Amino acid sequence: MMDKRKTRLALVAAAIEAMEAKMALMELATDTIIELASALTRTIKRGGTIYLAGNGGSAADCQHFATELVVRLTGKFERPSLPAVSLTSDGALLTAAGNDYGFDHIFARQVEGLVRKKDHLVLISTSGNSENLILAARAARRKGVEVSALVGGNGGKLKRLVARAVVVPSDSVQRIQEEHTFVIHNLVQLIEWNLFG
Repeated sequence: MMDKRKTRLALVAAAIEAMEAKMALMELATDTIIELASALTRTIKRGGTIYLAGNGGSAADCQHFATELVVRLTGKFERPSLPAVSLTSDGALLTAAGNDYGFDHIFARQVEGLVRKKDHLVLISTSGNSENLILAARAARRKGVEVSALVGGNGGKLKRLVARAVVVPSDSVQRIQEEHTFVIHNLVQLIEWNLFG
Protein backbone atom coordinates (compact mmCIF):
# COMPACT_ATOMS: atom_id res chain seq x y z
CA MET A 1 0.00 0.00 0.00
CA MET A 2 1.25 3.49 -0.88
CA ASP A 3 2.08 5.88 1.92
CA LYS A 4 -0.09 8.97 2.42
CA ARG A 5 2.38 11.39 0.84
CA LYS A 6 2.71 9.36 -2.34
CA THR A 7 -1.06 8.85 -2.46
CA ARG A 8 -1.66 12.60 -2.16
CA LEU A 9 0.89 13.34 -4.87
CA ALA A 10 -0.78 10.78 -7.14
CA LEU A 11 -4.19 12.39 -6.56
CA VAL A 12 -2.81 15.88 -7.22
CA ALA A 13 -1.18 14.64 -10.43
CA ALA A 14 -4.49 13.10 -11.53
CA ALA A 15 -6.32 16.35 -10.77
CA ILE A 16 -3.80 18.37 -12.80
CA GLU A 17 -4.10 15.91 -15.68
CA ALA A 18 -7.91 16.20 -15.51
CA MET A 19 -7.78 20.02 -15.57
CA GLU A 20 -5.39 19.94 -18.53
CA ALA A 21 -7.73 17.56 -20.38
CA LYS A 22 -10.72 19.87 -19.75
CA MET A 23 -8.83 22.97 -20.95
CA ALA A 24 -7.62 21.15 -24.07
CA LEU A 25 -11.19 19.97 -24.76
CA MET A 26 -12.56 23.51 -24.40
CA GLU A 27 -9.91 24.93 -26.74
CA LEU A 28 -10.56 22.28 -29.36
CA ALA A 29 -14.25 21.43 -29.14
CA THR A 30 -16.38 24.25 -27.70
CA ASP A 31 -17.92 25.09 -31.08
CA THR A 32 -18.51 21.42 -31.87
CA ILE A 33 -20.32 20.91 -28.55
CA ILE A 34 -22.58 23.88 -29.31
CA GLU A 35 -23.21 22.59 -32.86
CA LEU A 36 -24.03 19.11 -31.57
CA ALA A 37 -26.48 20.52 -29.04
CA SER A 38 -28.18 22.45 -31.86
CA ALA A 39 -28.34 19.33 -34.05
CA LEU A 40 -29.84 17.26 -31.21
CA THR A 41 -32.35 20.05 -30.52
CA ARG A 42 -33.40 19.95 -34.20
CA THR A 43 -33.88 16.18 -33.91
CA ILE A 44 -36.25 16.62 -30.97
CA LYS A 45 -38.12 19.48 -32.65
CA ARG A 46 -38.81 17.37 -35.74
CA GLY A 47 -40.20 14.54 -33.64
CA GLY A 48 -37.09 12.38 -33.72
CA THR A 49 -35.35 10.37 -31.03
CA ILE A 50 -31.73 10.51 -29.88
CA TYR A 51 -30.24 7.00 -29.92
CA LEU A 52 -26.96 6.24 -28.14
CA ALA A 53 -24.43 3.42 -28.33
CA GLY A 54 -21.07 2.63 -26.72
CA ASN A 55 -19.11 -0.12 -24.97
CA GLY A 56 -18.09 -0.63 -21.34
CA GLY A 57 -17.83 2.69 -19.51
CA SER A 58 -19.13 4.39 -22.63
CA ALA A 59 -22.21 2.13 -22.51
CA ALA A 60 -22.83 3.50 -19.04
CA ASP A 61 -22.37 7.02 -20.45
CA CYS A 62 -25.06 6.24 -23.05
CA GLN A 63 -27.47 5.21 -20.32
CA HIS A 64 -26.54 8.30 -18.30
CA PHE A 65 -27.14 10.60 -21.32
CA ALA A 66 -30.50 9.01 -22.14
CA THR A 67 -31.57 9.22 -18.49
CA GLU A 68 -30.72 12.93 -18.23
CA LEU A 69 -32.86 13.60 -21.31
CA VAL A 70 -35.83 11.39 -20.44
CA VAL A 71 -35.96 12.28 -16.73
CA ARG A 72 -34.17 15.61 -16.15
CA LEU A 73 -30.75 17.09 -15.53
CA THR A 74 -31.52 18.94 -12.31
CA GLY A 75 -34.39 19.39 -9.90
CA LYS A 76 -33.97 23.15 -10.27
CA PHE A 77 -35.53 23.06 -13.75
CA GLU A 78 -38.69 21.10 -14.51
CA ARG A 79 -39.46 20.34 -18.15
CA PRO A 80 -41.13 17.68 -20.32
CA SER A 81 -39.41 14.36 -20.92
CA LEU A 82 -37.22 14.30 -24.03
CA PRO A 83 -36.95 11.30 -26.41
CA ALA A 84 -33.72 9.33 -25.96
CA VAL A 85 -32.87 5.62 -26.02
CA SER A 86 -29.65 3.87 -25.06
CA LEU A 87 -29.03 0.89 -27.35
CA THR A 88 -26.86 -0.58 -24.56
CA SER A 89 -29.69 -1.30 -22.10
CA ASP A 90 -31.51 -4.43 -23.31
CA GLY A 91 -29.53 -7.45 -22.17
CA ALA A 92 -31.71 -9.99 -23.98
CA LEU A 93 -31.45 -8.13 -27.28
CA LEU A 94 -27.70 -7.55 -26.97
CA THR A 95 -26.97 -11.19 -26.16
CA ALA A 96 -29.28 -12.47 -28.90
CA ALA A 97 -27.66 -10.21 -31.51
CA GLY A 98 -24.20 -11.12 -30.23
CA ASN A 99 -24.99 -14.83 -30.31
CA ASP A 100 -26.71 -14.86 -33.70
CA TYR A 101 -24.72 -12.21 -35.61
CA GLY A 102 -21.56 -11.59 -33.55
CA PHE A 103 -20.62 -8.82 -31.12
CA ASP A 104 -19.62 -6.49 -33.96
CA HIS A 105 -23.28 -6.31 -35.04
CA ILE A 106 -25.06 -5.69 -31.71
CA PHE A 107 -25.69 -2.01 -32.47
CA ALA A 108 -26.02 -2.10 -36.26
CA ARG A 109 -28.85 -4.62 -35.94
CA GLN A 110 -30.72 -2.24 -33.63
CA VAL A 111 -30.06 0.71 -35.94
CA GLU A 112 -31.53 -1.28 -38.83
CA GLY A 113 -34.72 -2.04 -36.92
CA LEU A 114 -35.29 1.01 -34.73
CA VAL A 115 -33.62 4.17 -35.97
CA ARG A 116 -35.44 6.33 -38.51
CA LYS A 117 -34.24 9.09 -40.81
CA LYS A 118 -35.54 11.85 -38.50
CA ASP A 119 -33.57 10.42 -35.54
CA HIS A 120 -29.96 11.08 -34.48
CA LEU A 121 -27.40 8.42 -33.51
CA VAL A 122 -24.73 9.43 -30.99
CA LEU A 123 -21.80 7.04 -30.58
CA ILE A 124 -19.54 7.24 -27.51
CA SER A 125 -16.06 5.71 -27.60
CA THR A 126 -12.77 6.49 -25.89
CA SER A 127 -10.78 5.23 -28.91
CA GLY A 128 -13.16 5.82 -31.80
CA ASN A 129 -12.16 2.42 -33.19
CA SER A 130 -14.77 -0.02 -31.85
CA GLU A 131 -15.93 -2.17 -34.74
CA ASN A 132 -19.51 -2.44 -33.47
CA LEU A 133 -19.79 1.37 -33.41
CA ILE A 134 -18.25 1.70 -36.86
CA LEU A 135 -20.80 -0.77 -38.24
CA ALA A 136 -23.60 1.11 -36.44
CA ALA A 137 -22.45 4.39 -38.01
CA ARG A 138 -22.42 2.80 -41.46
CA ALA A 139 -25.88 1.28 -40.94
CA ALA A 140 -27.25 4.68 -39.88
CA ARG A 141 -25.64 6.47 -42.82
CA ARG A 142 -27.20 3.97 -45.24
CA LYS A 143 -30.60 5.00 -43.83
CA GLY A 144 -29.83 8.72 -44.09
CA VAL A 145 -29.63 9.12 -40.29
CA GLU A 146 -27.45 11.87 -38.84
CA VAL A 147 -24.58 10.44 -36.78
CA SER A 148 -22.34 12.18 -34.24
CA ALA A 149 -19.73 10.94 -31.76
CA LEU A 150 -18.00 11.65 -28.49
CA VAL A 151 -14.49 10.23 -28.81
CA GLY A 152 -10.97 10.59 -27.46
CA GLY A 153 -7.39 10.64 -28.67
CA ASN A 154 -7.33 11.54 -32.36
CA GLY A 155 -10.96 10.51 -32.88
CA GLY A 156 -10.13 7.15 -34.44
CA LYS A 157 -12.01 5.75 -37.43
CA LEU A 158 -15.36 7.05 -36.16
CA LYS A 159 -14.30 10.66 -36.62
CA ARG A 160 -14.33 10.16 -40.39
CA LEU A 161 -17.76 8.49 -40.40
CA VAL A 162 -19.80 11.07 -38.47
CA ALA A 163 -21.21 14.52 -39.16
CA ARG A 164 -19.50 15.93 -36.07
CA ALA A 165 -17.15 14.52 -33.44
CA VAL A 166 -16.43 15.98 -30.01
CA VAL A 167 -12.83 14.84 -29.47
CA VAL A 168 -11.20 14.80 -26.04
CA PRO A 169 -7.51 15.25 -26.95
CA SER A 170 -6.10 12.78 -24.43
CA ASP A 171 -4.77 9.22 -24.48
CA SER A 172 -5.94 8.52 -20.92
CA VAL A 173 -9.16 6.48 -20.87
CA GLN A 174 -10.22 7.83 -17.49
CA ARG A 175 -9.63 11.48 -18.51
CA ILE A 176 -11.59 10.91 -21.74
CA GLN A 177 -14.49 9.35 -19.83
CA GLU A 178 -14.49 12.19 -17.29
CA GLU A 179 -14.71 14.74 -20.08
CA HIS A 180 -17.44 12.78 -21.83
CA THR A 181 -19.51 13.16 -18.65
CA PHE A 182 -18.81 16.90 -18.70
CA VAL A 183 -19.84 17.09 -22.36
CA ILE A 184 -23.03 15.08 -21.73
CA HIS A 185 -24.14 17.37 -18.91
CA ASN A 186 -23.49 20.46 -20.99
CA LEU A 187 -25.24 19.03 -24.05
CA VAL A 188 -28.35 18.34 -21.98
CA GLN A 189 -28.26 21.85 -20.51
CA LEU A 190 -27.82 23.44 -23.95
CA ILE A 191 -30.68 21.35 -25.36
CA GLU A 192 -32.89 22.50 -22.47
CA TRP A 193 -31.95 26.13 -23.11
CA ASN A 194 -32.62 25.73 -26.84
CA LEU A 195 -36.02 24.16 -26.26
CA PHE A 196 -37.32 25.94 -23.18
CA GLY A 197 -35.27 29.11 -22.73
